[in-house]
Amino acid sequence: MFKEKISKVIKLIKKPSIIFSYFNRKGFFNKMSDEKFLKYFYKIRTGKTLNLYNPTTFNEKLQWLKIHDRKQIYTEYVDKYSVRKHVQNLIGKEYLIPLLGKFDSFDQINFNKLPNQFVLKCSHDSGGLVICKDKKTLDIKKSRKKIEKSLRRNYYYYGREWVYKNIKPRIICEEYLSDNYFNNSSLVDFKFYCFNGEPYYCQVIQGRGLHETIDFYDMSWNHMPFNGTRPLPMSNKKMEKPQKLNEMIGIARKLSQNIPFIRVDLYYVNKRIYFGELTFFPSSGIGCFQPHEWNKKLGELIRLPY
Repeated sequence: MFKEKISKVIKLIKKPSIIFSYFNRKGFFNKMSDEKFLKYFYKIRTGKTLNLYNPTTFNEKLQWLKIHDRKQIYTEYVDKYSVRKHVQNLIGKEYLIPLLGKFDSFDQINFNKLPNQFVLKCSHDSGGLVICKDKKTLDIKKSRKKIEKSLRRNYYYYGREWVYKNIKPRIICEEYLSDNYFNNSSLVDFKFYCFNGEPYYCQVIQGRGLHETIDFYDMSWNHMPFNGTRPLPMSNKKMEKPQKLNEMIGIARKLSQNIPFIRVDLYYVNKRIYFGELTFFPSSGIGCFQPHEWNKKLGELIRLPY
């Protein structure tokens, strides 16, 4: 037993990012300034020195924006409950996934009143998610543990994404969406990378939880030769161009106006478009594009508000 513990410690020492994440979760760095933290965070996670004085790559500019572009309205944009009003005003409520309920605690949820299928999301972070495909088999205890853990967490401290710092933790329940159009068992994500109000690329994620793939397409639906921001393979064949691609592009353009960079996440389900969420810092700005030169090419598209 002692030897096994020693072996685990040695493995952790060889992976400083794991040690950093552990102490970060414990609040060890909470009082550190954002700039100092981000330099440390960036070095540990990427192996590179963060240049905040003359940022050039996509990732460096996202770190710069974390510190210098702090419009309070951005917090409403990433709040999964508050953003619904913003989306309704800009593009219409028909693009919103139907809301089944809003709760301040897990105990407020009356599962008897919910349909057989639904989705629970925490409004203030990334990852606080429970997908129920059959209420009879839903593990309530496990769901409670996951949601309540998420409610206790301030996501800001993970990578100093300040937009999450002051969101009120809540739970929303949305209608479960199933996709027959693309014949996928899980929803296909269409994530539009928008630079200064103009969508340039669409990141398509398929096969979540199964054989997940990531592909990028331009706005003419040409398959792009780069991948990222997570180390996942491209799909084996080009995806069919969505029939309502132009409408999705128009939505992304409206939701990204006057913002240096934002990712607009949409779903295309049974020939209908639904809003997913808005993301300012994909992978907290530490994900890497491959081939490497695309980190700079995408960075060149961000005009920083000096």
